[in-house]
Amino acid sequence: MTARIVLFGATGYTGARTAEALVAAGASPVLAGRNPAKLTALAQRLGGVETAQADVTDPASVRGLLSRGDVLVTTVGPFLQLGRAAVDAAVDAGAVYLDSTGEPPFVRRVFEEDGRRAAETGAALIPAFGLDYVPGNLAAAMALAEAGEQAHRVDVGYSMSGVSGQAFSRGTLVSLMGVLLEPGFAFTGGRLTTEGAGRRVWEFQVDGRTRRGLSVGGSEHLTLPGLAPTLREVGVHLDWFGPLTGPAHLLSPLMGLAARVPGAAGGAQRVADLVGKRVGEAPSEATVARARTHTVAEVRDRAGELVSRVQLDGPEAYGLTASLLAFGAGRAAAGGVRGTGALGPVQAFGLDELTAGAATAGLVRG
Repeated sequence: MTARIVLFGATGYTGARTAEALVAAGASPVLAGRNPAKLTALAQRLGGVETAQADVTDPASVRGLLSRGDVLVTTVGPFLQLGRAAVDAAVDAGAVYLDSTGEPPFVRRVFEEDGRRAAETGAALIPAFGLDYVPGNLAAAMALAEAGEQAHRVDVGYSMSGVSGQAFSRGTLVSLMGVLLEPGFAFTGGRLTTEGAGRRVWEFQVDGRTRRGLSVGGSEHLTLPGLAPTLREVGVHLDWFGPLTGPAHLLSPLMGLAARVPGAAGGAQRVADLVGKRVGEAPSEATVARARTHTVAEVRDRAGELVSRVQLDGPEAYGLTASLLAFGAGRAAAGGVRGTGALGPVQAFGLDELTAGAATAGLVRG
């Protein structure tokens, strides 16, 4: 028997695209959100699927969406501000949870705090199941499997091509700015350490062109060490900032100092909200039509020699995220999740199943 899929945040940009991907994949999701009129319009456009009203300011309404064994997909962000209600609801119900977050502090909290509670109730939490950070987990898992016991360090680089005009949705920009002053992390010396975003720059090749990525905390730091016992170093890097990469790297230490100022994090979020009101809800049409995503994983041995390399290419960010969430939700609804607690993409579905599912989303080896 297939479990019920509930999509929370269905009327936002990422949510609506995920709803479309779910229906295209043959699912009949329950569309949930706080605006009944928008929900009804979207449901009718998708053939009359079920709707339900829920709001993060009323956690009981979110909890009321779920029964044991249901699958909850949430795109409601910024997740540090608004994500708690959905996680708690999934844990309490013993449901499978997937989200679209790219916020490192939120992902870390899910793994370090919420995962234990989820294991006790039989829930499975699979955060960051979109462009952030499924391609990196998958590319790295492939490269680690090829490297075997030689694996000592893995670096992951995310890049895009074909971007024109606004590259990200309003929600993504607000989320990104809202976590600038939050503590970051890395995996070095065989353990998780505190490290601010942008402290490192990694150069990697995409189709013969050199890309420069700034270091960030990713779910890879939390999930990849479990796949390779010899792994001691994990790096995750975003090539999203173009000519601002160098200045952002130089300013990174100052961001750490600024974060210590009382009220700084709240001020950053207020600035993010203000910026959000001045940009479009969606990326530009040109970006949606032509952009491509590229993810590179390179594994090195103790001597620093390259052992294996994998590049994955995929469609533009939001189409990829929507399709990945639809795949994950469909597999979860069919009983395809392996385990409970907080899980990475490979741990949740297995490398072969994730590879096949990613291919249906257009994410393939280059």
